[in-house]
Amino acid sequence: INALRVEPDLGTPARGGLPATTAVRTADGWRISGRKIYSTGSHGLSWFSVWARSDDADPLVGAWLVPKNSPGVSIIDTWDHLGMRATCSHEVVLDNVLVPLDHAVSVSPWSAPQPELDGEGFLWMSVLLSSVYDAVAQAARDWLVNWLEQRKPSNLGAALSSLPRFQETVGHIDTLLFANRSLLEAAAQGHTPAANAAQLKYLVTGNAIRAVELAIEASGNPGLSRHSPLQRHYRDVLCSRVHTPQNDAVLQGVGKAVFAQRAQQ
Repeated sequence: INALRVEPDLGTPARGGLPATTAVRTADGWRISGRKIYSTGSHGLSWFSVWARSDDADPLVGAWLVPKNSPGVSIIDTWDHLGMRATCSHEVVLDNVLVPLDHAVSVSPWSAPQPELDGEGFLWMSVLLSSVYDAVAQAARDWLVNWLEQRKPSNLGAALSSLPRFQETVGHIDTLLFANRSLLEAAAQGHTPAANAAQLKYLVTGNAIRAVELAIEASGNPGLSRHSPLQRHYRDVLCSRVHTPQNDAVLQGVGKAVFAQRAQQ
């Protein structure tokens, strides 16, 4: 199961707005119609959690559970991104798809006060998402270390790993990854407040990007060759910047919280 939220016209719901995807209540159940893009895992999923709105004057907004094999569900293979190509994040089209009435979950009227974000759930989302990109950076680090040990320029007569410059670079990368490991393990063990979830994502993904950048800088053209996995790691790790929450929203939220806390003192 995965959540299908992003739409062609609205974009990411993290920036606000109502979904265009509609759920119409009938005697038989809900009839759902709409289009969702960036539907990660599309072909491999069994269930879709579809963010939609009812057709009421004051619409219900939330998630409807849709089995992937339901009549009216189709997947258009539109995912053609630079990075994370294997995520199969294609477009999902729902054409009058029928689901039972009890498949409307966590829905509430649009006019009602919106429920507070599940802090613990968001923290775990940040941990799991950030771990993906940390793993990409670890793979880049491993490739670089192996390459530096094997690369022996004829004018040097020794492996590049023997040079202080490259030892420093690997040390820098390992220090960034150590910071990531410390942050992720602390959160997984319950030592990180849920209020810091967005900052966790910001720091871990930023460190991961910088680690891969350092590997690219150290390896030069061999690292950017299409035959090298390092260029794939670089493309993949950059995708972390577009995952919600994005950096500007993270930093603005942290700064806003600082001033709100001071105002209460």
